[in-house]
Amino acid sequence: MSAFPSDLFAGRRFYVVGLGKNGLPAARALAAMGASVEAWDDDVAAREAAAREALGGIELRDPSTGDFAFDALVLSPGIPHLLPQPHVAALRARAAGVPILSDVELLFQAVRKSGSRARFAGITGTNGKSTTTALLAHILAGAGQPMAAGANLGPAALSLPRLGDDGVYVLELSSYMLERLDSVRFDAAVMLNLSADHIDRHGDMAGYAMAKRAIFDRQTAADLAVVGIDDAGSRAMAEWLRARPARLLTVSGEGRADLWCAQGILRDAAGRIADLAQARALPGSHNAQNAAAAAAMAFSLGVARAAVAAGILTYPGLPHRQQRVGDIDGVAFINDSKATNAESAARALVCHERLVWIAGGMQKAGGIEPLTEYFPRIAHALLIGRDAPDFAATLAAHGVPHDLVGTLEQAVPAALEAARRTRAPVVLLSPACASWDQFTGYDQRGDRFASLVETLRRAA
Repeated sequence: MSAFPSDLFAGRRFYVVGLGKNGLPAARALAAMGASVEAWDDDVAAREAAAREALGGIELRDPSTGDFAFDALVLSPGIPHLLPQPHVAALRARAAGVPILSDVELLFQAVRKSGSRARFAGITGTNGKSTTTALLAHILAGAGQPMAAGANLGPAALSLPRLGDDGVYVLELSSYMLERLDSVRFDAAVMLNLSADHIDRHGDMAGYAMAKRAIFDRQTAADLAVVGIDDAGSRAMAEWLRARPARLLTVSGEGRADLWCAQGILRDAAGRIADLAQARALPGSHNAQNAAAAAAMAFSLGVARAAVAAGILTYPGLPHRQQRVGDIDGVAFINDSKATNAESAARALVCHERLVWIAGGMQKAGGIEPLTEYFPRIAHALLIGRDAPDFAATLAAHGVPHDLVGTLEQAVPAALEAARRTRAPVVLLSPACASWDQFTGYDQRGDRFASLVETLRRAA
């Protein structure tokens, strides 16, 4: 690992919008590689915070002023360039013929421009991409493979170091990032699953699927395409890929595929890979599919079979993904704050026969209606956040006991009381909602839950 040359992008000019955890590192990295960088954030506080730090010659400039003769506009993923309303910088870029790129694209350009042939592994899907990204990185690290992981999970793409020819970049990719790629070719790419999400940004389900499909663009016969087949949208994408040049492997946590799980054993055509009953951080069929995808990619990247199995069994899990954060009087408290939609919450609910459920926030399209088959598992529900009344109406219609409590501060002690009363062994925070009504993100929500559980444990 090493730093990129300080003159790598000399003579190039970039405009960066968004000075958060993605945009500010991107602006700094481009400037460190010799580029001329101008930047902006619509939030005054973010601009002031950036100005207080050493910006290394980066100029803060309103995108509605001055010229727009840039080599590229780098938009942070959450800022729209088309729907629902394009940012003014995107409008100016399109009018001037300036490409709109993600920092993943610029990482790829930097790696290749620096002379490195490091390989790129890309992971996307509506759910499970963070776990699969972290699991693949864990397998590669355990096998002694030089690697760097980041993008949508962890460090911003342009924060990652330069890897040599033997290195692997393991990148989690949101649909927002995928629609802003231009030249990236993934040596190994996976699309795990597909369900309705981010429809406001992509217009409809077809637009969302097209954005996800971009992970396979520019692949050749030397590359690997991995697709989950446990949902209809992914199966359709697998059929589309059969006519494409990359080698296709299908994965499943529920039925037969090229890599699949049967009776708890992860398998492929060559036989047993790993006993997932021993992988405590990977419960449920959805995680079996994640493990299958990570194994398929690891094999293609040259990792030995035994090292893949060892990596799966020793994987420690991620914060906010079915993370056990405490036990009080025999009740386990599970932090699944990453579950920001109903399908993701379903993957946690199915792992517990009887539980107290904490849910709510800013609901996605469809609310929690898709979860009705899991309602018999819920001994009691505690509802928080903006759309708690809508969730309450759904639960009432199905006879699920529940209380509107408003905040996590109220929900956690009420959940312990409900668990004791109903003899439920688990309290599960799996909100099925975005968190922005009360928190800065799902991670802050999960951290707050863990803190409240620890305070309650000490008092108990």
